[in-house]
Amino acid sequence: MAVYAFYLIALVVLVSALSVIMARNPVHSVLWLILAFFSSAGLLVLIGAEFLAMLLVVVYVGAVAVLFLFVVMMLDVDFVELKQGTLRYWPFAVLVGVIFAAEIVLATVFGTTTNASTFDASPGAATNTEAIGKVMYTQYLLLFQMAGIILLVAMIGAIVLTLRHRPETKRQNIAKQTSRRRSDAVELKDPTPGQGI
Repeated sequence: MAVYAFYLIALVVLVSALSVIMARNPVHSVLWLILAFFSSAGLLVLIGAEFLAMLLVVVYVGAVAVLFLFVVMMLDVDFVELKQGTLRYWPFAVLVGVIFAAEIVLATVFGTTTNASTFDASPGAATNTEAIGKVMYTQYLLLFQMAGIILLVAMIGAIVLTLRHRPETKRQNIAKQTSRRRSDAVELKDPTPGQGI
């Protein structure tokens, strides 16, 4: 049965990944992307990599909020018009929720468990996190750093694309701030009683 669960979740991953790039609405694309991440986490649970599944959900699904923010900033989505059609998205949201629940059940029922003969429960034993860290920062260190550089370039590119210079916006002038004297900024007043400043 675990094989059937794998094929079912893998099919959901493929369909949701295709829907991300084929959807016309950016909100639908983000929802399909979240479904693809959750389904990939379900595949990791099926092979017994619960830690990687948790990382996938926490890091990538958590970063989808930032992705959605960039989409809103670049496309200037009209929120008034978007809120008017929220009832149309309820069937789609219910469908995605049912798929999430079914995948959680499949991953829980058919997920592989740790082999008792190879599991070391002693306090000083290496954990799953420590084993992944040793492999990531030794054997795959170059690839890990290259991925970080690619993400940095993507972040800088998103900031440059969304940055708009407006002439009416007040900007900071550091030279003017540091050269300012006390006499330029402070003025002593001695008002008489009953008179305003």
